[in-house]
Amino acid sequence: MTIDELQAFEREIGDIFNSGAIRAPVHLYDGNEERMLEVFKRIDIKNDWVCATWRNHYQCLLKGVPPDLLKQKIISGKSMVMTLPKYKIVCSSIVGGIPSIATGIAGAIKAQGGTNRVWCWAGDMSSLTGHWSEAYRYAVAQDLPITFIVEDNGLSVLTPTSEVWGEDRWYLPTKRSKHEPKTIKYETDHLIYYTYNNEKYPHAGAGVRVQF
Repeated sequence: MTIDELQAFEREIGDIFNSGAIRAPVHLYDGNEERMLEVFKRIDIKNDWVCATWRNHYQCLLKGVPPDLLKQKIISGKSMVMTLPKYKIVCSSIVGGIPSIATGIAGAIKAQGGTNRVWCWAGDMSSLTGHWSEAYRYAVAQDLPITFIVEDNGLSVLTPTSEVWGEDRWYLPTKRSKHEPKTIKYETDHLIYYTYNNEKYPHAGAGVRVQF
């Protein structure tokens, strides 16, 4: 899919949500399309696993989930818990809930001698919790076939992450300062980190109906 196609899908979901046809929360992407496409160039669409959070529409589309099927799942209230084993996609709506699941899948792949890989997404706030830290440290120590992708939009829900957690992203070689350029990127074998700005959509919803 192209950047325009990804954005068009989110616009459509936003319109449907604002019409009242979706009775469960949705979390919409904007501003990270280029980075997302860069990551997916490295993913084996057929064989690799993708693990994501409550914001997962782009991952599903790029992993090969048909747009009509994805839209149907979202309308039925499954946006935050999109788990589709057929497409090797697992998602969790719990903050810090997906890293341990992803690490477990990666551990099973290594134990069984597999050649496929796990790609696990998290936001900047989730990446500073104990759940993410333990999963990441264990995966690196055991050299599991997993790459963690941290998308940093600078917010913990509606609060600037730095106000709650400080500027230090302990897994980066230097502190991420709010004075740095809006888009920065860091990468290792087990980690991809980038910043982005989603100025179009609120934390949840599409800007019309009231959400938490």
